[in-house]
Parts: sequence; C-alpha cells; structure tokens
Amino acid sequence: MSKLYLLRHAKAGWALPGMRDFDRPLDATGVRDAAAMGLAMRERGYVPDLTLCSTAVRARQTLEGVAAQADTGRVVLLDALYSGDAAGYLSAIRDHDGRGSLLVVGHNPTMEDLAIALAGSGDAEALASLSAGFPTSGLAVLEFETELRHAAPGKGKLTAFLSPALL
Repeated sequence: MSKLYLLRHAKAGWALPGMRDFDRPLDATGVRDAAAMGLAMRERGYVPDLTLCSTAVRARQTLEGVAAQADTGRVVLLDALYSGDAAGYLSAIRDHDGRGSLLVVGHNPTMEDLAIALAGSGDAEALASLSAGFPTSGLAVLEFETELRHAAPGKGKLTAFLSPALL
C-alpha cells in the first residue's frame, strides 16, 4: 500500500509592485499554518519517504515550515510543479515513486483537481471537506493499493483531509 500526501502551499502575501508571482512569500498566517500542518502531520504519523516541492518561494517556505515540525523525507524541487496541471503532477508522482509514501507541495487549482480525480472512494467527512474546496495549507491524504507509479484517477482512497481551520 502507498500513501500520497497532497499539500497546497500556505497563504502568501500579494505581489509587491515589480514582484513576480513566483516570488511571493508567505504572509504571517501562512507561516503559522505551515508550522501547524507540520505538527498535525507529526502527531498523525504522516511521514513521507520523499517530498516533491514546487520551486515557487511560497511552496518552498511552506515546506520549510512543515519540515521544522515533521519529517519530510528526501526533498526534490521541481520547476514543473509551479505551472503544471493535474496530469503533469500525476506524471511527476509516477516518475518519482519509491515504495512507500510521497508528499507533494504545490498549487491550486491543480492540487484540488488532482485530489478529486484520484479519490475514487474514502472517508465521507474527508470527501465532503475536499468538495468544499482546497484551502491554503490544506492536506489531502490518499492511499493506493499499488505503488504510486501505478496511481490513476479513481484508484485512490481519501483517508483524511486537513486544513488549518479544522486543526
């Protein structure tokens, strides 16, 4: 059995004049929420073997906040996660699968699209929370019967959906 953790980056500030979207940093709420999600991951025993993280500043800062509280395994930064769609994210997941668990730190609407597409079944409360939207610092936890290199739409089971508001 494999686990996939999909984490949307924490809340970022607005871009200052002349700043690229890519360079937007977390705001104070985002910094707190990233640390809180890391603590929640540690308390629940959510330990990825590998983390794939977007290279955008807000995604990297989210990972730093989580990693200060929890083990995030080996980290690989991927440019493709900044602008990729759900199919691109799924391809990255399949390409980097080890035998175990994987954390992906990325962006919306891709995270929401991917979580909904992969979750063929799951916990009713988690599915209801996910269907209401994927907030910043939201974490979807999916289990698969196979290795993640075989992950496909509808084949995952959503076992939990966490957000800072629900912690």
